[in-house]
Amino acid sequence: MQPPGPDGTYGSPVHVTVPSSRPSAGPGGGAGAARSPGPVPPRTVAQVLWAPGDSGPGVRELQARLRQVDWLHDGPTGFYDDLTERAVRGFQGKRGLPRTGRTDTVTWQRLLGMTREPGKWELYRMGGQPAGPPDPRCLTGRVLCIDKTSRTLRWMIGGRTVSTMAVRFGTSSAPTREGVFRVYWKSRHHVSTLYHAPMPYALFFSGGQAVHYSYDFAARGYAGGSHGCVNVRDEAAMAQLFAQVRVGDKVVVHW
Repeated sequence: MQPPGPDGTYGSPVHVTVPSSRPSAGPGGGAGAARSPGPVPPRTVAQVLWAPGDSGPGVRELQARLRQVDWLHDGPTGFYDDLTERAVRGFQGKRGLPRTGRTDTVTWQRLLGMTREPGKWELYRMGGQPAGPPDPRCLTGRVLCIDKTSRTLRWMIGGRTVSTMAVRFGTSSAPTREGVFRVYWKSRHHVSTLYHAPMPYALFFSGGQAVHYSYDFAARGYAGGSHGCVNVRDEAAMAQLFAQVRVGDKVVVHW
């Protein structure tokens, strides 16, 4: 039987290695000795300035600057939508930054260093600017008041604006008609028989021209155009509008 150890217990002694408080010596010791690392400074987290769902003049400037470096081809709208998020993510990835799609202070400073301050024309050049005063014909009744100058649609009841959304129009070869019309047909799941393209939430007001949600507008923005219809890029807003508008409501398309 194994005799007890000095402390009166049996079994093999447990050896505990205590780290030295002195820096370990490198090869040869002395001046070449390696030093213990000092305290690690806390990691700085970049502050998020704008993120999807935000809106305002800061987002508009962000979009204008992203256009300058060819990461965004849509016009500044002031709304941090999916196209803006995708552009920010691409810009971040190209420069080795975390691809969050949110604009933090590091991303913003990098973008500022690569761009110049946008002028008013750049900030509002592609539509999406605040809607101008409504046309006098829109001030009574239930009206879809569509402004070609600001590229906006106002849904108005009794002279009060219920909602506003960005819209896109037809091209020069197939322009959107101007004038006063009436909604004569609503078609929730409409598909164009002429172009074989989906026209969800269609509110027809003049022949084959309608206000409707556009997948193309949502994907490409103002880089494209319609065949004369008034395109809406915000599906949720268009769905809500479709539910509120009635057959017979007035439509005013104006400059």
